[in-house]
Amino acid sequence: MTSIMLPLVKVIFPPRESLLPILESVLYSGQVAEGQQVYEFEEQFSKTFNIPHVLAMSSGTAALHAALTLAGVQPDDEVISTPMTAEPTNTSILYSGATVVWADVDPSSGNIDPESIRKSITAKTKAIVIVHYAGYPVRLAEVRAIADEFAIPLIEDCAHALGATYDGKPIGTVGDFGIFSFQAIKHMTTVDGGMLTMADAKHMTAAKKFRWFGMLKGVPRTEVDIQTIGYKYNMNNVNATIGLVQLKHIAAVLDRHISNGSYYDKQFQDAPGVGFARCDSVAKPSYWLYTLLSDHAEDIERALNAANIMASKLHRPNNFHSIFRSAKKPLPGLDQFYRRLLHIPCGWWVSDEDRERIVAVIKKG
Repeated sequence: MTSIMLPLVKVIFPPRESLLPILESVLYSGQVAEGQQVYEFEEQFSKTFNIPHVLAMSSGTAALHAALTLAGVQPDDEVISTPMTAEPTNTSILYSGATVVWADVDPSSGNIDPESIRKSITAKTKAIVIVHYAGYPVRLAEVRAIADEFAIPLIEDCAHALGATYDGKPIGTVGDFGIFSFQAIKHMTTVDGGMLTMADAKHMTAAKKFRWFGMLKGVPRTEVDIQTIGYKYNMNNVNATIGLVQLKHIAAVLDRHISNGSYYDKQFQDAPGVGFARCDSVAKPSYWLYTLLSDHAEDIERALNAANIMASKLHRPNNFHSIFRSAKKPLPGLDQFYRRLLHIPCGWWVSDEDRERIVAVIKKG
């Protein structure tokens, strides 16, 4: 048994010989702020994942703040969201001055429950935020139907789900807006960064202004007239250059995550005492994390850790935080899911031997 702990998440960069020469050329070009590399990264990301209208941002959180604003969310509005996510999903709602309204989660996946969304809608609801938790697509057909029925903008938080699809459509194209994260430990990193997606190109100009102080790039500063609030949420050429090189290698990375996740699904299909996250049959997860479910999650976690395999719940439900105290409500689906949740290593660094060892420890337990 190896004495090195197999990590649950891990940073990936392209081969040194692919990245460093082009990165060095940009660093010493005298043009490191937002420029041509950013626009090329947007174009290549759009082509790679078949997502038509995209805008590179400084982070996924910035992209989500932009999506909420473009969706028309204002102070004192309500936004329905999930507590089972990383905290920035919901602190972004607070940036907009809006109130978070929790929908419960589906205990079979950890994703937001469509019926709970429906029950949470009020006259003040101005957006629905969904998270494809751990890379498993939400029940999008049901959620999209609810959003359309009530004419409420739908925002997809795809931070965990790069490369996932639903009914043949890329994740991030079913909602009115979507966001991706290129933070350090995601499927793909630009050190930090994000991408905003829009179903309708009519939002592009407003989005560009939002990411740059309320101004459009290319307009002389002596002629510009700021009319709306904007932020310094733009990506720079250094991050974009890293992203461009990453895109050349992303297919193999995603394939390995999916291969490992599919392997676990088969191994645990009939295993006693353990299950795993499920999503619609038309959905194809990208398995940023593998979601194991068991009434013995704590025992399995201890056994894996003892075998130098990192496993944990990773995230803390956001409704546990004091800043969301006013949103408190019973969430039985979340309680059931979180009690049974355990994430196990699934990424590109997990070899065939590693995943066999992980399965053996779990089945023995």
